[in-house]
Amino acid sequence: MIPSRNPTPYSQGDNSATATRITPGNALRPEDIALAAAGGTAHPNQAVAEYALRLGDDALILAQRLGHWISRGPELEEDVALGNIALDQLGHARSFLTYAGAAWGRTEDDLAYFRREPEFRSAHLFEQPNGDFAATIARQFIAASYQYPLYRELGRSSDPMLAAIAAKAVKEVDYHLDHSTQWVLRLAGGTDESRRRMIAGLEAMWPFVGELFQDDPLTAQIGDAGVVPSSLRDEFERTTEAVLAHAGLDTPASPMATGGGRRGRHSEHMGYLLAEMQVLAREFPGASW
Repeated sequence: MIPSRNPTPYSQGDNSATATRITPGNALRPEDIALAAAGGTAHPNQAVAEYALRLGDDALILAQRLGHWISRGPELEEDVALGNIALDQLGHARSFLTYAGAAWGRTEDDLAYFRREPEFRSAHLFEQPNGDFAATIARQFIAASYQYPLYRELGRSSDPMLAAIAAKAVKEVDYHLDHSTQWVLRLAGGTDESRRRMIAGLEAMWPFVGELFQDDPLTAQIGDAGVVPSSLRDEFERTTEAVLAHAGLDTPASPMATGGGRRGRHSEHMGYLLAEMQVLAREFPGASW
């Protein structure tokens, strides 16, 4: 049986002193963050800005990948579901990038559309091609199993803005994890072909797991404002192993990729993704509607 996740400590009914409550004051829109930055009340230090940039890049690149499924899903409900998950991720990206940009006088659009590939700090998992539907589900299952404990713990950040963004994001990622879990079970327990594709998708995406949990000087420097990636590994493994066992699947034994996305070293897929994502803004800089 798949163990249920503990309720997040961000609900209105949580009475713990350490809980970050979602209220109109801290469930901020990117526009609210930009106004706070302009007013001088939201100004992250360099380490916090770099950390927020990583989180924003992860979410932005994943949103771009998921958006490709709109009109291409295997059924209408999946067009809607994957589109909504992409919009959730885009919302997370906008908030994190707006906050990061406050340290450098740059907007979310500046960071999304006018950086070169080596300036992006997303992990390699998020830029992997969609492949077939099972491969996309495998990538999403890994991403959500990582982001859920990440945002839950980040909701306790000593940085109020990071905590507020994470407190909203964790509620949405809870759905993302449930959605991908149900599809892993459905594909693994369906036909021989759907099971074969689910196994192939997991084997293709699993080499990129290791990079998500690598500690580095930034995660050490940021202290209790952030989350130490390696501290999330045990929960990730418990979650994924329980789901895969329920599906009758083994955890892939794929060798881990070397990574490098946090240092701006990306796979061959990233350049094509950015070219498509950035072309309109670069062709018509400053355009609005």
